[in-house]
Amino acid sequence: MTTRLWAILLAAAPLAACGSSVPTEEAAGPREIGVLTIEPRALATRLDAGEAIQLIDVRTREEFAQGHLPGAISIPLSKFDPLTLPPAERQERILYCQSDRRSGIAAERLAQANNTTVVHMAGGIAAWKQAGLPVTR
Repeated sequence: MTTRLWAILLAAAPLAACGSSVPTEEAAGPREIGVLTIEPRALATRLDAGEAIQLIDVRTREEFAQGHLPGAISIPLSKFDPLTLPPAERQERILYCQSDRRSGIAAERLAQANNTTVVHMAGGIAAWKQAGLPVTR
């Protein structure tokens, strides 16, 4: 664990021991903030299982038209604004691009704007295709 996370946990311990009836973020536990990656096959497994996922492709519209993950929406990085994203309706947002550089940038923006953890696909659509997974046009 990071030093910051330990500090939060240690600070929360006395609050939890007092039996406070008012839940606080510290008492409920720290929220993780940052960017995580998911491997293409793991994402495919989750999609096949019917998990509620909003896929966001941050490549250009031209790249998107050449092929994208089934069900993905196109929001190019040049227009990516975390405050104007379509509602996720209880879906987890997972971002991707060609290689994972642009989706990493977009994920950082989204994580900071929403004060939460955001996931993007490792290796982008190139890794998805290399794993033999389907794309649609």
